[in-house]
Amino acid sequence: MATSDPRTEIRDFLRSRRARIAPERAGLPAYGGNRRVAGLRREEVALLAGVSVDYYVRMERGRLSGASDGVLDALASALRLDEAERAYLFHLARRSGPPGGPRSRRPPVPVRPALQRVLDAFPDAPAWICDGRYDVLATNHLARALYSPLLADSPVPAAPRRPANTARFVYLAPAEAAAFFVDHDRIARDMAAKLRMEAGRNPYDEELSALVGELSTGSALFRRWWASQDVRLHRSGRKRVRHPVAGRLDLDVESMELPADPGLLLNVYTAPAGTPTADGLALLASWASGRERPTTGTRAPG
Repeated sequence: MATSDPRTEIRDFLRSRRARIAPERAGLPAYGGNRRVAGLRREEVALLAGVSVDYYVRMERGRLSGASDGVLDALASALRLDEAERAYLFHLARRSGPPGGPRSRRPPVPVRPALQRVLDAFPDAPAWICDGRYDVLATNHLARALYSPLLADSPVPAAPRRPANTARFVYLAPAEAAAFFVDHDRIARDMAAKLRMEAGRNPYDEELSALVGELSTGSALFRRWWASQDVRLHRSGRKRVRHPVAGRLDLDVESMELPADPGLLLNVYTAPAGTPTADGLALLASWASGRERPTTGTRAPG
C-alpha cells in the first residue's frame, strides 16, 4: 500500500537507491570480488554524505524527521538522486515520524467554472484537468474525443459515478490501453512512478491508498513498477496514441500545475501545423462536433 508507514517507504526507497550505484561509479574503490550487497554499503553512503554510519543507519531505518536540508542535500548527492527523487526524499522527510498518522479522504476536487472556460478556450487542442491520482476531472470537447476509449463504458469495473481514471485504464484494461497508447510500457512505468511521488506528498490520502491497493491486486504490471521505488515529476513530453477515428497521433504535451488549485494539473496537447497529427486533430474535431456534447468530465466511468 502507498501509505502503510512512512518509515517503511523511507527504508525501501533509500535501499533501492544505494543498491543501484556501483562503488566505481561513486568514485570509491571496490575491494574484493565478492561484495555481500548490491551497490553501495551503508558505510560508503555515510562517507559520501559526510555523516556518521550510525546516523545514516538511523535514516535508512526511516528516522528522517529532524534531518536538516543540508543533510538531505548531502544524502541526495551521495545517492545521485535526480530532481524527482530528491523532491521525493524531502517529501518523505517532512512526513516522517511515528507511524499511524491521521488518514484523510480526498474526494475528487470540484473544478471551478472558470477552469472549465479555460479548457473550452482551446478549440483546436485537447485539454483536460486531472489530480495527482489521475482522476479525470474536466475536459474540453477535443479531449473527450481524444480519450473516448478511456471515457467510454469500458471493461474496467467502476462505481456508477466514480471519475474516469487514467491509471485504472492503463493497468486494469491492459489490452485496450496497449491498443490506444503506442508507448504503453513506458506510460505504465511512468504512471506508477508519478503515483509514488503523489504518495510521498500525501501519504495519508485514503483515496490514493485505495487506488494503489486496487491496482496492486488487479495488475502484475503495476506491482512490478511500484516495487521499483521509482518516482517521476509531471513534465512536458510526447504522447503517441492510436485513435480509432483519427489514427496515429504524435502529440506534444504540456502539463502544468495550477497554483490557485493545489493538486490539480492542466494538460494540453498540440501538434505543429502541417503535420499528419495536425490533420488528425482536425479530423478529430470534425468527428467530435458531430457527437452529443456530454457534461463535464466528472461523470465518466473508468
